[in-house]
Amino acid sequence: MTKKALIIGAGPAGLTAAYELLSRTEDIEVTILEESDVLGGISKTVNYKGNRMDMGGHRFFSKDAGVNEWWAKMLPMQGKADPETNDEVMLKRHRISRILFESKFYDYPITLKAGTIRNFGILTTLKVGFSYLGSVLHKLPEDNLENLYVNSFGRKLYSMFFEYYTENLWGRHPSQIDASWGRQRTKGLSIPGIIKDYFGKVFKIKNRKVNTSLIEEFKYPKYGPGQMWEVTGEKIIKMGGKIMKNARVTSVRLEENRVVSVGYETSEGHMETDADYLLSSMPVKDLIAGINGESKDSVPAEIKRIAAGLPYRDYMTLGVLVKKLKIKNNTDIKTPGNIIPDCWIYVQDRNVKMGRIQIYNNWSPYLVRDNENTVWLGLEYFVNEGDDLWCMSEDGFSKYGVDELIKLGFIDSGADVIDTHMEKVKKAYPAYFDTYNEMNTLTEYLSGIENLYCIGRNGQHRYNNMDHSMVTAFEAVKCIISGNPDKSALWNVNTEKEYHEEKQT
Repeated sequence: MTKKALIIGAGPAGLTAAYELLSRTEDIEVTILEESDVLGGISKTVNYKGNRMDMGGHRFFSKDAGVNEWWAKMLPMQGKADPETNDEVMLKRHRISRILFESKFYDYPITLKAGTIRNFGILTTLKVGFSYLGSVLHKLPEDNLENLYVNSFGRKLYSMFFEYYTENLWGRHPSQIDASWGRQRTKGLSIPGIIKDYFGKVFKIKNRKVNTSLIEEFKYPKYGPGQMWEVTGEKIIKMGGKIMKNARVTSVRLEENRVVSVGYETSEGHMETDADYLLSSMPVKDLIAGINGESKDSVPAEIKRIAAGLPYRDYMTLGVLVKKLKIKNNTDIKTPGNIIPDCWIYVQDRNVKMGRIQIYNNWSPYLVRDNENTVWLGLEYFVNEGDDLWCMSEDGFSKYGVDELIKLGFIDSGADVIDTHMEKVKKAYPAYFDTYNEMNTLTEYLSGIENLYCIGRNGQHRYNNMDHSMVTAFEAVKCIISGNPDKSALWNVNTEKEYHEEKQT
């Protein structure tokens, strides 16, 4: 008997789950309900007049062999396919990211290179060193993000490179943020780790472990991350799956502790469809708000309270097409037009609200319509829906971003700007404060709904990388195929120690 699987969201987790279900079963119909008209979620690519934007920057790098094989199956690697003649190809790119702090560039993450010491000066270098020694001798309880960073880097380095940037990113001081976010994102990055990596390179140690924050190469689709998910979507449809765009899920009906149907809104009005399995990558906050049923299946008040209090950070980006950059390439790295070589620049300047700058030319030259004569930038801002920046008109936001670009010394004036384009993403980043410390209670409740599988970044309220989101989909499909009611493996992705082990090279 054919069963029906509904998947909420056509981001990496939802599309991966759909493809895996269709590949590995013959008796499950698969339908994806996607709120927007674009595939990829936050990993989408926006095409503006032939210039493409990557929402947040997505490096394709994973320690999971299954994920790497999956990507290679969708898009062959450069070498097996020529990007000059083949559009469906994955490029090999060099990871170059730097920090802009007090008008000076520093490697990201901080390294032991002579340039770092030169930028610091002797006095600051000594302060950093003694501060770190102090943190080694007097460890703080790692019950918040500030203490985690101070223990890892010392208070001086923390105050220079982590405190303001983190507060700008989350809208909260690091002392108010759960330390688990730092553990997930830095994955053990620390002063000893940086020293170990430095000497591993100097002495060319083989099979050394490399922290994911220190990787030097990554894969990248020719036309940005969204290309991966567009190709996946095409394969899903060819395999008999359905993808319904502009379908916003509004309700999930339970009976006997099982999902029986899902309600959603389309341009034609309210719709409802039955489900034997529900795989949800929608925000946990919205999922629980939409669950309804008879009295015994209604959501307990405590669960509603925790879910309603889950915080998020929203995202805005301004694509800025310029004739040239004022800032010079003082590195030894050759680039078209000799522009600075960075994929990403982390802006740590208290005089601006900008968080990062992407240089799309350096992610892939094929993202830019005229790569030889123009530079295509992405100015990234971390905001809350409804705040002043979020509510700006596109013209107002364009002026704001360009003014900050001038202030940072990237361009001379607005006359250098050819065009701009604004994009917004709601609930881009699940945050780790407010009721987050009660997330285990929500996990237990959601795991108890027999045929519900929460996948992806927002589906689990966890700041997963793209590959982590895919692995949650792999685990959900395993549970469905095996009939295993234990969902612990699904919820343990990106939490177990072995998943944080460094990649051996």
